[in-house]
Amino acid sequence: MQFDFATPIARRHPPEARGVQPEWPSQKWHRYDGDVLPLWVADMDFVSPPAVIEALQARVEHGVFGYGLVPDSLHRTLCEWSARHYDWSIEPHWQLWLPGVVPALHLASMALTEPGEGVLTVTPIYPPFLKVAERTGRMAQQAPLGEPAAPGEPWRLDLDALEAAITDDTRLLLWCHPHNPTGRVWQAQELAGLAALVEKHDLLVVSDELHCDLLLDEGARHRPLAAAYPGLAARTITLWAPSKTFNLAGLTCACAVIPDPELRRRFAAQMKGLQSDPNVLGLVAAEAAYAEGDAWRQALLEVLRGHRQRLLERVASWPGVSMHPPQSTYLAWLDMRGAGLGDCPQQTLLHDTGVALSDGADFGWPGFVRLNFGTTEAQLESALVRLDARLAR
Repeated sequence: MQFDFATPIARRHPPEARGVQPEWPSQKWHRYDGDVLPLWVADMDFVSPPAVIEALQARVEHGVFGYGLVPDSLHRTLCEWSARHYDWSIEPHWQLWLPGVVPALHLASMALTEPGEGVLTVTPIYPPFLKVAERTGRMAQQAPLGEPAAPGEPWRLDLDALEAAITDDTRLLLWCHPHNPTGRVWQAQELAGLAALVEKHDLLVVSDELHCDLLLDEGARHRPLAAAYPGLAARTITLWAPSKTFNLAGLTCACAVIPDPELRRRFAAQMKGLQSDPNVLGLVAAEAAYAEGDAWRQALLEVLRGHRQRLLERVASWPGVSMHPPQSTYLAWLDMRGAGLGDCPQQTLLHDTGVALSDGADFGWPGFVRLNFGTTEAQLESALVRLDARLAR
């Protein structure tokens, strides 16, 4: 089957079309006014898989949208996906479906720690990680990743820095695997060192594996942290969702996979009264995506590999800018500190080029930007031409 990843989809109509054509408000396309090309939030510009759209259309035709129930068929479908793609045999009752990964991070902090205890993460990191401790009355703790040894080299997990950040109060590690924003797919020796520290210091872990189905290197396969190190399974909550893989973020549907009965009980108890049931359409979309969306996913990966290469070639012509090729997903982490763009390169580029990127300061690392290349070739090229005018030799 052929899938169309080339045709731009109008997500923000020009003023003259408003009121004539339907508007589909989105954070990505409506945050900035005027002629701005948005390459910031992790929201792709591709039409979701046909199987998902067909399943949603059938559900909409039913016409009744009452309180939903997670069907047994979805539990089985995720078990099959995990076994096939991750070589991890999970059980249906390990799954707790909820509206999103970000709420799950906060619920885990409240369920698994006490006020004042430490919640640790490594930076740079997806911005909501940095807010969890503050929002839940816990102590925020951070450790830096190891910067690339040379331009184009990978970021690395600095185990010494991580252990130095652990105190007697540290209780929970918020982990990102693969990593957002650097795109790192962590190597076995890094994960082995992480597992040893977790066990040594008796930590619990929330492993956000949201980008695990979009590994860009040929032949790469994801291995969940709790599967790679079975000794961690009893202390780990694994978070998955179809949102990034199949471009379903607005349908708010995710899953916490929790093998340990006591952790699962505590997490489920914390959900009551604080977390709504999953979106009935999100559940339908998730099942269709995991059951029938893999061909679309494989085609998407080919498109993203081409976009990654296009971006790498352009970055090579931008003095003072460097990046390690992302090994996963559609996000690139660019070091702009040597480009002469001032203290906030994101704002400078927005003002000078009309290209909206994510500000590295929000990830804990000022001077960097995150660029979303999950868009059509035409839209990506238009943005890169604008950036060329400001950055290229």
